[in-house]
Amino acid sequence: MKNRSIYWWCVLGLMLVFSGMACIEKPAVKNPPGYDLTKPVRYNMPDGLLEISGIALYHGRADSIYAEQDEDGRIYYLKPGDGKVAHSKFAGHGDYEDIAIMGELLYILRSDGVIFTFPFKQVQSGNIANVKELKGLLPAGEYEGMCVDEKSKQLYVLCKSCKGNNEKKVGAGYIFNALPGNGLKASGNFTINVKDIEAQLGKNKMTFRPSALAKNTKTNEWYILSSVNKALVITDVNWQVKAAYPLNPSLFIQPEGMAFDNQNSLYISNEGDKLTPGTILKFIYKK
Repeated sequence: MKNRSIYWWCVLGLMLVFSGMACIEKPAVKNPPGYDLTKPVRYNMPDGLLEISGIALYHGRADSIYAEQDEDGRIYYLKPGDGKVAHSKFAGHGDYEDIAIMGELLYILRSDGVIFTFPFKQVQSGNIANVKELKGLLPAGEYEGMCVDEKSKQLYVLCKSCKGNNEKKVGAGYIFNALPGNGLKASGNFTINVKDIEAQLGKNKMTFRPSALAKNTKTNEWYILSSVNKALVITDVNWQVKAAYPLNPSLFIQPEGMAFDNQNSLYISNEGDKLTPGTILKFIYKK
């Protein structure tokens, strides 16, 4: 009888323990206001865009997505959800990292800082003519993030790895004014304090390597993506860090591109691998 009594007391104790564990809530995933980074609309990319890098929308229109991958000098275009993708050639083999559209011109950033530009109307021509290479605008370094501000008619480029940035604990960026025709003129630069990002993410001695840049025109904030760090950083209009969010590596395999549509939904592109296709993840804005 005594042993049976001990047995039931043990059972009761275990029930209380597991009941208590069930009541413990898992910590909520942090999300930027208006977005749930755990619940995307997922678009799998065709084989041609396994290594999708940058993405852009024409004046925020969500009916078509424009992209490049980081090996061939081609611009791709497709409707969200399409199983096929079309492309036009603008240059030879190279490490192309981002794409942006301002007015009726399209810009493509190569990792060495060279920017290619041509008229948007030629995107579907098959073989693009009148391509202009803009060299010498950026200091030596590795570049992956580029975006435009349609209102100010300015183009922004963010360095992934430039001399002295790591020692100074800053991310360095450059601003250009669009000139008549298809030129660009240096207009200034900016820095992002990496120590502030470390504080937000709870990390020490972090090397910040941004891979994409986009402006949230609704909040007037800059969204900065880092594939290496698996993080999304948000700054104010003056590049002061406001928040940083860790990204789930099972969902964001290799986040390389970012854009907003005119409904303020957020798009993030991911390179694929041998087992997983490239993707574009759409996060619908909710008020």
